[in-house]
Amino acid sequence: MKRVHYLFLCALFLFTACNWQQPKEKEKGKPKLMWFDASANFERFSYPDSIDYYLTRIADLGFTHAVVDIRPIVGSVLYPSKIAPQLKEWKGFKRPDFDYLGRFIETGHKLGVEIHASMNIFVGGHNYFDLGQVYTDHPEWASIVYTPDHGLTPITNLKHKYSAMINPINMDYQAYIINVLKEVAQMYPELDGIITDRVRYDGIMADFSANSKEAFEKVIGEEIANWPTDIYEWKKDDQGKVTRVNGKYFKQWIQWRSQNIYDFMLRSRKAVKSVNPDLSYGTYTGAWYPSYFEVGVNWASNQYDPSKDFDWALPGYKNSGYAELMDLYTTGNYYKNVTIKEHREKNQVVWNETDSEGQKGDWYCVEGSCKQLRKILKGHKFYGGILVDQFYDDRPQLTKTIAMNLKESDGLMVFDIVHIINKNLWKEVEAGLKTEFESVKE
Repeated sequence: MKRVHYLFLCALFLFTACNWQQPKEKEKGKPKLMWFDASANFERFSYPDSIDYYLTRIADLGFTHAVVDIRPIVGSVLYPSKIAPQLKEWKGFKRPDFDYLGRFIETGHKLGVEIHASMNIFVGGHNYFDLGQVYTDHPEWASIVYTPDHGLTPITNLKHKYSAMINPINMDYQAYIINVLKEVAQMYPELDGIITDRVRYDGIMADFSANSKEAFEKVIGEEIANWPTDIYEWKKDDQGKVTRVNGKYFKQWIQWRSQNIYDFMLRSRKAVKSVNPDLSYGTYTGAWYPSYFEVGVNWASNQYDPSKDFDWALPGYKNSGYAELMDLYTTGNYYKNVTIKEHREKNQVVWNETDSEGQKGDWYCVEGSCKQLRKILKGHKFYGGILVDQFYDDRPQLTKTIAMNLKESDGLMVFDIVHIINKNLWKEVEAGLKTEFESVKE
């Protein structure tokens, strides 16, 4: 009888062992990134307990990443660099001495939040305050822009532009900023990633320096007789309306600029990975691809040929597509209209910061943008970004755009936490996150 009982227990054990499964890990869902701008949050996040408090708050909401801006447009950095000037004071407030980025990493990792450092690349000054490296020790870095009213002039003379952008092909500057990127990777081995920002030209008006002219002439194999009008010319009609008339080298010029940005992306990625191969290397760009050629950036896959869809692209333009170089790509779906239906009904013109003219079409709403992004990225993941201050006067639309980005893209990037704090938009953010995989209602 004992033997029968023993055999029964053995059989029960074997049955249980064969059918027992490890409990599934709690699904985190899609990545959710919260951006911490450097200057906008300078005073508030100058204390370790403030960093701890807000990291805990976003973690409780379900955010998986914090993106910490450590090189704002002024060009100084928010860590103890041996290469770059350190930003210790902003608008009269002096920051106490502590390891700002280190605190984010320490607390974030305790909470299970990845920490990525954001760095503005081709910018070195703030035109509103006349601050930065292009105003002090390196004025030669400043981009030369071609404007309808001033002709060729340093960008520091354009006070309506807050970013004092740098000529991307300045090799002295490239060497400098790559060393800064490597320094961050060396100083913070526990950092999860670097996200580059403003890896671009200022706009269609840049860069028209003698350096750019000489470099472009080498590429086309001839001297340009009429500079810059052989690239394009600004013309005004009798009513004062300004239009751009493209010259004979315009498409080659556009392609050359995008290749310059690709070359830097490749060079900088290799440099960072040489220090820490496991460090994620990513970027942020605007999602308005149909007009983004104006800033010399091709963030599409190199398997996508824009010349089949856009008249500004030559067949060789696809070779500058850098999606394959990025470990993490986040893009600004900065549109007030969320659905295609909504956008068509309102029929609004969208005018982004970097555009020389307004844009229309299904691309310029969150849903339409995401569908087009799938097409040109050829399977590479992207995180849809939102600009919170667009929704100060329409709080329900903030919830809706969060939900749509999570529904149609591979993750979410929220810019910036200061807007949520100042306008107390936490409930709207939380509501958007909770509808992550539900249909977004009209």
